[in-house]
Amino acid sequence: MHTQYESVVILNPVLSQQQVEETIDKFRQLIKDGGSDMVFEDNWGMKKLAYPIQKKKTGFYYLFEFTAPSELIAKLETEYKRDERIMRWLTTALEKEAIKYNEKKRNKAKQVEPETESEPTS
Repeated sequence: MHTQYESVVILNPVLSQQQVEETIDKFRQLIKDGGSDMVFEDNWGMKKLAYPIQKKKTGFYYLFEFTAPSELIAKLETEYKRDERIMRWLTTALEKEAIKYNEKKRNKAKQVEPETESEPTS
């Protein structure tokens, strides 16, 4: 049975944009190859850390939300450990209420998106 998970990774801030994209693509592919379905992804960008990690004060944050068999999580986290570009990660199994909350939050964000160009008034 597949469970829905949320995984947030913090990447080293000294990486180039291309290196960040390559890292994200690597883990996206790993998740998909593990028999998972990607539900949602979000690039949170560069954020200040609550405390220094490896003498760094900032990091690139990225969120994966996916459904997967539980066996995949151990493999995914082993790959996180092996990749020197990943400073920290957190993967959690989502309960029904959390899944509903995330869906509601995404739907609300879609409705609030800024309008492209407003029509001039006469």
